[in-house]
Amino acid sequence: MAQDPQFTRWLEQITATGGCSHPVHLSGSTTTLDATTGEILRHYDTRDQPGERLLVRCRNRRATVCAPCSRLHAGDTFHLVRAGLIGGKNVPVTVRQRPRLFITLTAPSFGAVHRAGEDRCRPRRGRGQCEHGRPLGCGALHDPADYLLGQPLCADCYDYPAHVLWHAHAGKLWDRFVIGVRRQLASAAGVVQSRFPDNARLSFARVAEYQKRAAVHVHAIVRLDGPAGPTDEPPDWGTVDCLTDAVHASASRVVVRTPYSPAVGELALRWGIQVDARPLHADGDGPDDDAVAAYVAKYVTKGASETGAGTDYRLTTWDDIKAARVSGHVRALMSTCWRLGGLPELAHLRLRSWAHTLGYRGHILTKSRAYSTTYTALRADRARHVGHEVPPGTVTDAHWRYVGSGHTPAGSQFAAGIAEDLAGLREAIRDERAHGGRAQ
Repeated sequence: MAQDPQFTRWLEQITATGGCSHPVHLSGSTTTLDATTGEILRHYDTRDQPGERLLVRCRNRRATVCAPCSRLHAGDTFHLVRAGLIGGKNVPVTVRQRPRLFITLTAPSFGAVHRAGEDRCRPRRGRGQCEHGRPLGCGALHDPADYLLGQPLCADCYDYPAHVLWHAHAGKLWDRFVIGVRRQLASAAGVVQSRFPDNARLSFARVAEYQKRAAVHVHAIVRLDGPAGPTDEPPDWGTVDCLTDAVHASASRVVVRTPYSPAVGELALRWGIQVDARPLHADGDGPDDDAVAAYVAKYVTKGASETGAGTDYRLTTWDDIKAARVSGHVRALMSTCWRLGGLPELAHLRLRSWAHTLGYRGHILTKSRAYSTTYTALRADRARHVGHEVPPGTVTDAHWRYVGSGHTPAGSQFAAGIAEDLAGLREAIRDERAHGGRAQ
């Protein structure tokens, strides 16, 4: 391979992808022309490239699938979230003085599970048993790595259909929660609900995380602006306390009802009783803004398989569920998705298509339009930084097609080495900046 005349160019392509583990192969050409004269300013064609193809990043956010691309995605997420907290990326720095909360909304209980902590798991007096003959409590002091954590005390008592259907409706629960917060704020201010947008604007960025019990809970930054968004100050009544009260009130009142099914009936789905709302203060009294942004970015790169709450690939048959390397609890949730997904009245939820994520079909990270910048804008900034932007006054004529993906075994080794070298370089630069460039 190293003796190939095009080896150097091939290595440049691998380096340009950051050592992507599963690059996409494209074939085609791009021609850049002067918009006025039609003169060809630049022409690129993959017929001149190794294998007549161009390698580009897979852009997978999951660290278990592609560590280099997940690092890039985590970095973009950090800056996206951070801009909405302290400004930057066309967001004014004044947003740091706005009412801001870091909130956590949890799923309700679907049955008793083993848990960790300083105290014993679920100590109970006596030797009570459930109707299936299993103990009602557990007096063990579980280690954080104990495989029992998050597993039901009794799988037969656990409400698997409710768990799966709660996941399938989590996005709707969040939407109604946001609407409820706006209504609570309007009510507290004595404003007609329909006139709330004329007085204030609620912005947010949220990330979903799987708990040990394989139930999703939500972390979110919530910010109150004026009606014009980040550039506008909120009204006098828009305080941190007012926003906190509205969050708690909305979380306790939101209800989403599932369609009636003869198999499970009609369920009323709610948020769990554990709701946390922490103010983010510009004076440093509270969670640090950078720490919050890093916390959110960390969870964006975690795949379902990494958290033990599913797989990073779709399940297409019962055999796939049986073969999945997951706990019995997670396998039961996958099986429930498959069983309920075959019911006509629940077909619109596409539970079989989302069995690998246990019925949860929302994006890992979502944000309101006015919260901050976008992933697209961040990628465009990066393209400009490396000189890949489209010059003004030009027209681009591009013709591309997908021709494959991945590496050969030898290519994978080169990519892994490049990714490791780049990671080491980033770490060295980080250390140098942390020490102000002082010699060690």
